[in-house]
Amino acid sequence: MLSTIELRKQLQITVGDAFVIERELKGGGMSRVFVARETALGREVVIKVLAPELAGSVSGERFRREIELAARLQHPNIVPLLAAGEARGLPYYTMPFVAGESLRDRIARSAELPIDDAISLLRDLARALAYAHGRGVVHRDIKPDNVLLAQDSAVVTDFGVAKALNDAITLGGLSPLTSTGVALGTPAYMAPEQSAADPGADHRVDIYAFGVVAYEVLTGLPPFSARNPQALIAAHATEAPVPVAVRRPATPPQLAAIVMRCLAKRPAERPQSADEIVRVLEAAADQTAEGLAGAAPPLALRGWPARRRLIAMLVMAAIVVGLIAAVVMRG
Repeated sequence: MLSTIELRKQLQITVGDAFVIERELKGGGMSRVFVARETALGREVVIKVLAPELAGSVSGERFRREIELAARLQHPNIVPLLAAGEARGLPYYTMPFVAGESLRDRIARSAELPIDDAISLLRDLARALAYAHGRGVVHRDIKPDNVLLAQDSAVVTDFGVAKALNDAITLGGLSPLTSTGVALGTPAYMAPEQSAADPGADHRVDIYAFGVVAYEVLTGLPPFSARNPQALIAAHATEAPVPVAVRRPATPPQLAAIVMRCLAKRPAERPQSADEIVRVLEAAADQTAEGLAGAAPPLALRGWPARRRLIAMLVMAAIVVGLIAAVVMRG
């Protein structure tokens, strides 16, 4: 394994004067992650270099082409891929640096999230999935580590990278990726058909992983934990998780129900699109906003979205208070 100094030197030679490599970040999984400053624009970017022990089995050209396809995704809740290349035989790709913490760090810091925060970030994640799936791109490695929290929103990173890696290795005659000893995805978040390397696996593996993430966000724990990778894969394939509503009774019923549907073993029994999940989350957000508003809204406002009703009611309350104060002062 190359040391940080050696890899950083190789990478700096490859990118030349366009970037100045500043530091390495932890937790790259199948890649080594560096923060660099783009010389021309002065902005920070992330450069992810495929781990040397895996790079020897990958077609760099094929990997770059697949990354270029994923780079076409442009959505507020997706961290875009900027470019791809090869550093002395090590494929790499670049993306903007997102200042903030990962969802993994947030869960580690506060366990289960407040319901309204959970709904907001899960809605961002579902919107990202809906957009990408609509353009034929499946993530295949949705997990808290790949969800970043910044400026009151959640963004998903590494879209298309797992597929690019799998396809690049398949080209070399090592199909599927699991034959190299590296799981295509993360066992704690993998759908049964994904861990079985089912060639028919599709976007619904992301729906399943979304369910695992949502379960963890709401309850503070994934559906199955404290097991080795093989045992986790077996649990996802055969065991029924404890319902969200049991672990956290305060979860809105429609939210708890959609999460458990996402965790169905059979793809056909899950929500068939992320758009359906978005609609449920929007309804849950409206219900939460109504709860914060308290009493039922005036009849004239009942056709409005919940958040607009809340704002209107607050404005109306302020006007009433002002009128009462004026009457008192006159008296």
